[in-house]
Amino acid sequence: MESNIQPLDKVFLHLGPLSIKWYGVLIGLGVVLGLWLAIRESKRRGIPDDTFLDLILVALPSAIIGARIYYVLFEWSYYSKHVSEIPAIWHGGLAIHGGLIGAFIASYFFAKKRGISFWKLADIAAPSILVGQMLGRWGNFMNQEAHGGPVTRSFLESLHLPTWIINQMYIDGTYYHPTFLYESLWSLLGIIFLLILRRVNLRRGEMFLTYLIWYSVGRFFIEGLRTDSLMLTSTIRMAQFISVVIIILSIFILVYRRVKGLSKERYLDA
Repeated sequence: MESNIQPLDKVFLHLGPLSIKWYGVLIGLGVVLGLWLAIRESKRRGIPDDTFLDLILVALPSAIIGARIYYVLFEWSYYSKHVSEIPAIWHGGLAIHGGLIGAFIASYFFAKKRGISFWKLADIAAPSILVGQMLGRWGNFMNQEAHGGPVTRSFLESLHLPTWIINQMYIDGTYYHPTFLYESLWSLLGIIFLLILRRVNLRRGEMFLTYLIWYSVGRFFIEGLRTDSLMLTSTIRMAQFISVVIIILSIFILVYRRVKGLSKERYLDA
């Protein structure tokens, strides 16, 4: 049976000599849906319509550059010998934590220049970021990357997954954990949770900090299943280390801002 399994085509569309891959299409779809969600909410929160359109033009390139730099730095033993591969993001190799760092830095200076609260923008954008992460993981699925360790077909069938997902997890003669799916579903739950939290009317900044904690908790456990982790040391996975740091730092900032009275404004305030 396994000998007849063929992976899904990584190419979405052929345009003559050019090929548009599913990886790029899914990431692009995540950006578009996330942007739509942010614009829709920003209108309710009294932010000019074009704010997030302008922000995405700054944050998206910064996120891609940050994600690639982060990945290349931790895989420098390879890229130092294959310099021409450094800009080849279509082959994969974008680290989410690097992308977040790049986007956050760009967004901070954008908000400062526009005279808008960074925390207000970040709160509105939090669910949108998860939308992008949720759909982006399906790009990893199409590329058959970012998977976990070996499992049996019977294990995957016990998860009641459709056959096309199970077959795509058959790589070079072995079935693997669909960690892309675990993280995608965790992100979906996070989106629902954050949309509910909007009604709770948290203090400004706490939606975004909640997003950081939520994502980092899931990433910590899912990362432990993966086989392609960037390593901080021979035994410590970089993504798990960063996740722990983000969780601790986010909780500290949340408590500090409340104690110091730096978060009097509420999410639903005009």
